[in-house]
Amino acid sequence: MKLQTLLLFLLCFMALGSLKAQETGEDKLGTWLMYFGTHRISDPFSIHTEVQYRTYEFGSNFNQLLLRTGLNYHFADNAMATLGYGNIPSDGTFLDPEGEKNSKEHRIYEQLAFKNSLGKVDFSHRYRLEQRFLESATGVKDTQHRMRYLLRLTYPLNAQWFLTAYDEIFINLQEPLFGQNRLYAALGYKVNSSISLEMGYLKNHFTGANFDRFQLGVWWRTDWRKENSENKNG
Repeated sequence: MKLQTLLLFLLCFMALGSLKAQETGEDKLGTWLMYFGTHRISDPFSIHTEVQYRTYEFGSNFNQLLLRTGLNYHFADNAMATLGYGNIPSDGTFLDPEGEKNSKEHRIYEQLAFKNSLGKVDFSHRYRLEQRFLESATGVKDTQHRMRYLLRLTYPLNAQWFLTAYDEIFINLQEPLFGQNRLYAALGYKVNSSISLEMGYLKNHFTGANFDRFQLGVWWRTDWRKENSENKNG
């Protein structure tokens, strides 16, 4: 009798877990399509541009659109500071009821980024502070603050192909303290000195929830100093 009760309990627990996964989309492979741009306008300054389109399922079921820009100050060859802004509409639920509205977020952020290397491995460190001005789908407004730290490792396979991985932790400056953790690994390809591509997998962990995401990213770097110099010389 005790064994039957235990088996019944386990079956109920598994059924509830499956139902929760179906309601939140945890059992789906979502996608993050990403573009990142860095455009050098002078020796100390560059402009950051960014677009990310995120879905709950593979290529469908909208989750989030992230539009971000910033002004970078390069105070050393391997270090820079950034002041930026983001506009982020989000669908906070996997389910898509009729007439559902998206939440809105305006975000200001400040960050420091550093690079170093050890042998063939390149390390990137990013420290970010965010002020988040939120408006829910029902119109409720809130202001929140959080810190983020990202550590990325990149290993070249040859002149064009490379492996890269990172872990990023989010700490809220209000309760609850833990926000989320992102663990990422990818294969990258350098098209040329200006453009690189990455295709990889992200595990996005929240308290009580885990999401799997396929990522495809494009990085574009331009140097307007060269163009301006050529125009002046021409």
